[in-house]
Amino acid sequence: MTSSPSIPTGSIFSYQGHLPQIHRSAYVAPGAMVIGRVAMAAHSSVWFNTVLRGDLGAIEIGEGSNIQDLTTIHVEGAEERGDGREIGTVIGRGVLVGHNCVIHSCTLEDEALIGMGAVVMGDAVIGRGAIVGAGAVVLSGTVVPPYALAVGNPAKVRKTYTPEEARAFTQRAVEVYRARIDRFKAGLRPA
Repeated sequence: MTSSPSIPTGSIFSYQGHLPQIHRSAYVAPGAMVIGRVAMAAHSSVWFNTVLRGDLGAIEIGEGSNIQDLTTIHVEGAEERGDGREIGTVIGRGVLVGHNCVIHSCTLEDEALIGMGAVVMGDAVIGRGAIVGAGAVVLSGTVVPPYALAVGNPAKVRKTYTPEEARAFTQRAVEVYRARIDRFKAGLRPA
């Protein structure tokens, strides 16, 4: 009997005694790096060649959220800030972070959508169901209200949606990525 190749996964590292906490239904794709104080809730996913570096503070990924390929998530430590505060990164439930984003010491509330190539800086808050357009740069301390669309560099609110309209943008994509977890766990094999 021939053994089948093992399912590849990303690299998960403890840092200074902090081991990432990853729910058994979550998915870490090959090439992804999950380091230190990171918590991934049920059905969340981190895709190819992303980096979640929880070395200076905590990173939380909420249930059903997906962090797509080539995204970097990091935090600011007290020594970087010089004010004794550490600012973690909190990503709520059902959040979609598009490919190649930079998410740094900020809060993405439930059902937010961050478009491809966007940058969200320290102390920023992206409200529930808000959308940050592709390539936008959300400056430090910016608050994007719930169900708003923010675009540009620096990002500015251009439109506000109803909760139903905003969910139409994110809900289907979140469901697609949740289903993709099972397909990749079952079907991805080293060649």
